[in-house]
Amino acid sequence: MDGNAKTSHKNVALLAVASTLAPIVTTSIEIDRRLQPALKRLRLPSGLLQRVAGVHERRNWGGDLAFDDAAVSAGKRALSEAGVEPGQVGLLINTSVTRKHLEPSVAVRIHHGLGLPSSATNFDIANACLGFVNGMTLAAQLIDSGQVDYAVVIDGEDADEIQANTIDRLGRPDIGRKDFMSEFASLTLGSGAAAAVLGRADRHPEGHRILGGVTRAATQFNGLCVGSVDGMFTDAKALLKGGMELVVSAWTEAKRDWNWSSMDRYILHQVSDVHTDAIVKATGLDRARVPLTYPLFGNVGPASIPITLAEEAKSLRRGDRVLLMGVGSGLNTAMMELAW
Repeated sequence: MDGNAKTSHKNVALLAVASTLAPIVTTSIEIDRRLQPALKRLRLPSGLLQRVAGVHERRNWGGDLAFDDAAVSAGKRALSEAGVEPGQVGLLINTSVTRKHLEPSVAVRIHHGLGLPSSATNFDIANACLGFVNGMTLAAQLIDSGQVDYAVVIDGEDADEIQANTIDRLGRPDIGRKDFMSEFASLTLGSGAAAAVLGRADRHPEGHRILGGVTRAATQFNGLCVGSVDGMFTDAKALLKGGMELVVSAWTEAKRDWNWSSMDRYILHQVSDVHTDAIVKATGLDRARVPLTYPLFGNVGPASIPITLAEEAKSLRRGDRVLLMGVGSGLNTAMMELAW
């Protein structure tokens, strides 16, 4: 039995992708300064975020803009760029990890903010950092089936609270080295939002075709990275090992159906230097074709891939082959090919 789930799309195009970057820049030097008493007590060096993770800055909202308002802003710009009116949208999928409450869905707030019609189905998909790619896959399937003509996939993330809670907790005298390192990943998180508009390729020959891809699960690793507003707790070593095993298995089996060894761009979920180096080495990617946004934006959860794609879009040319790749807590992996 195949270990990968496979999808292919016949008549779907990415029409636009846009991002909203949080306005406040928080440097790793500033976080080090706030953690200095804890670092000194635990005899840990400053600069771990820069040297180990490669994260020099991340963005925060700072109370000036809510994550869902930022998502609405990205959605409006994506619709405008795509030349699609809100009334034409038949589907909205929100993929945010961040939520203010358990119900209603985040999608209803964004649906209202975008001025979408009552006929536009809307809901949340939650799958850690893979949510956006999963949302694109589902939207593409519904467009291919003729159920909708246009879909918006959207995401807004707010890391401000988890960042503040983590820094406060790491300053407590009862926190040891092991506790500190288990929460290290929380300090790499950043805030941001992104949106993509998908439509029928035959109506939009200028669009970027979504060809399909694979997903694969390794849910025996479901306890290695667990997050809430209080903090994100990880077994970094086991998480990296399990994630690489999953990626390599999916990549190897995908070779039977896809030729991804020489893409023009690999848009990876943005985590850290360690994570990126491991994927590049394990799959033999050309490092020069792997753009990085985590040094300046940190890990923006499901918004990382579309934010990176939006940043890279200006340098992509017609006919370029683009692969979206990510690993999400749990563990799951997904890979999706676009023909730019």
